[in-house]
Amino acid sequence: MVSHMNSSNRGVPASEFAQGGPQRWLVLGGGYCGMRLVDQLLEMGHGVVVTHRAGTDWRIIHQPAATVLPKTSPLGVKPQLQVAVFDSGQGIDPDLSALGPFTAVLSTIPPGEAGVDPVLDRLGAALRQEAPPWVGYLSTSGIYGDQQGDWADESLLPCSPNPRSRRRIRCEAAWRASGLAPLIFRLPGIYGPGRSHFSRLSQGKARLIHKPGQVFSRVHVDDVVGAVLWCQRHGYHDTVVNVSDTLPCPSSELLGWAAHLLDCKLPPYERYQYAKATMGPMAQSFWLENRRVSNRRLLSWGYRLRYPTYREGLVAALAEEKRGHNFNPVHQRADGLLAG
Repeated sequence: MVSHMNSSNRGVPASEFAQGGPQRWLVLGGGYCGMRLVDQLLEMGHGVVVTHRAGTDWRIIHQPAATVLPKTSPLGVKPQLQVAVFDSGQGIDPDLSALGPFTAVLSTIPPGEAGVDPVLDRLGAALRQEAPPWVGYLSTSGIYGDQQGDWADESLLPCSPNPRSRRRIRCEAAWRASGLAPLIFRLPGIYGPGRSHFSRLSQGKARLIHKPGQVFSRVHVDDVVGAVLWCQRHGYHDTVVNVSDTLPCPSSELLGWAAHLLDCKLPPYERYQYAKATMGPMAQSFWLENRRVSNRRLLSWGYRLRYPTYREGLVAALAEEKRGHNFNPVHQRADGLLAG
């Protein structure tokens, strides 16, 4: 076992990180998790700069849970949102010196095809010059590879042979060497409103596949946001932490609960050994790895999951969808639930 905590101050909260007043965040990447965080930050009264690729109409991608932002926040200030273009493929970079300074920076942007992190490649020098007090990076628990159903905690050496995960491993190493002392969040499959089995069940596209002994870990998007805010508030930095719920389980169990909530029939039972031939490469890669992602470190830091299991999480997701808050409809995916 190899631990990433090589210094006594890593992962230990620092008092100077505690923030009682308005903050200014830079959220790099306005995807599913990024925009959910933006909503929460605005509700809290913080200023936010969020980036999107060139040509993206962020107003179409983002339909906030609260359609009307409060005129003032609990902090007594008007929340402010700025949208900046960041497109490494087209060589378009935001001017961080003009947009900052920032209280906190979170990157949600995945690696490039060559395993190069677009943020560090294009904005690394500017971030070091800005020297934000706190930096976070959303990674994946896929870096742990196949553990044959055993628990994976942060002491495990990243070992996945999957090319997608190898790119993540290289990006994690680059962030750790960046001089920014980031907190790296390792996430399993992410679900929530607009990103669950509900739509596929309703459309008759869901598949009930069973592989003996196979389990997946997952986390509700609001717990990703909650963990980010908790860790930033308490100053955890310069280490890694898993963010997952407490109940890894077979995908068939999750699908069964979703069908129960919708009061609909389950699709026909399929054995994995026969179903795999009809899967795409990404889905196949999920089924080749079997692990339970441990959240002990996160809980030891004092964070309490809003949705400890998929049962509470799916109930909340369905309720929000029924209220018409189909968050980020462009990002509807069911395969993300298998990325644990």
